[in-house]
Amino acid sequence: MLEELKGHGLLIHHWDTDGICSARLLLKHLSSKNLENKTPVLGNYYLTETELEAYTNYDFVIIADMALPKEHILTLAQNAQVMIFDHHLQEEIKEVDHINPIIKGENPDEYPSASWIINDYLRKKPNLYALLGILGDHEQRITNNAKFAQLITDFAQQHSLTFAALLQMVYLLDSNYKLGDKKAVENAPHLLLQYNAPADILNNPEWNKNLTRLTEEITRQLELPADEINGTIFKKIETPYNIISTITRKISWGSGKDTVVINTGFFDDKDQVYVRSKKNVEPMIKRGKSLGFKCGGKKEVLGAIVPKHKTDTFVQEILEFLK
Repeated sequence: MLEELKGHGLLIHHWDTDGICSARLLLKHLSSKNLENKTPVLGNYYLTETELEAYTNYDFVIIADMALPKEHILTLAQNAQVMIFDHHLQEEIKEVDHINPIIKGENPDEYPSASWIINDYLRKKPNLYALLGILGDHEQRITNNAKFAQLITDFAQQHSLTFAALLQMVYLLDSNYKLGDKKAVENAPHLLLQYNAPADILNNPEWNKNLTRLTEEITRQLELPADEINGTIFKKIETPYNIISTITRKISWGSGKDTVVINTGFFDDKDQVYVRSKKNVEPMIKRGKSLGFKCGGKKEVLGAIVPKHKTDTFVQEILEFLK
């Protein structure tokens, strides 16, 4: 199907390591095509009206690692061939070529990232970018998945890398979106195409500067007190950096408890809400969507963008659900 795509194409990808590495794999495979890449406005799991209007001028559109709203997909499909590569919970969109084994009942542990799904689709051997996408979404917890922990260990040994060095690459790639640099996110897959060795990623000077700034801010936010409500850790932060997923992950994995974090400082009129839980949070993802919020995630993760005046009510529902 990919080889059959003709004309001027657009690749829309998530802004994190999995999205960037997914984009790199696709851009490499489709190097003979006329293909641009874009990421949505950072923090938005949907397309703005301006983006939708601009993106209807392409002959084909590929979406990687993003569960965009169905209505946006169908709008794009009016004028273009559309393919989706994803591993998030979402409704199957049968009007387009929707490649997501999770929505067809497959075990999520077998498909831990969009990069892995793309690599599998392309019939490529395990490689740095397929595996970095996995590490980006799971970090140290991938060691709980025996199959992929072994794949990553074997790859690291073959290339004289450590697990810590691979994680450092993830943090460096993620630094672009966490600092809100959309252009740097969109340029990152092209840099990866130029790079010849893992050291090129590890030694990127701008990404290292980014990481120093972010580490200071994350440390500051984590040092501020959090509450515990009926066994769930609840924390409110205010930061212009897109670090809510990192904060939630560190608290949840460090405490072993369900965690809810609100960031009031990223948008002017909306809040970011992020949840990590041992419980299946699909019902709350559906609930958020039914309320009109931009809401998505996976079985154990919920991310939402909520109007400020509705945040408290929605968070109370989440806390009640987790109780």
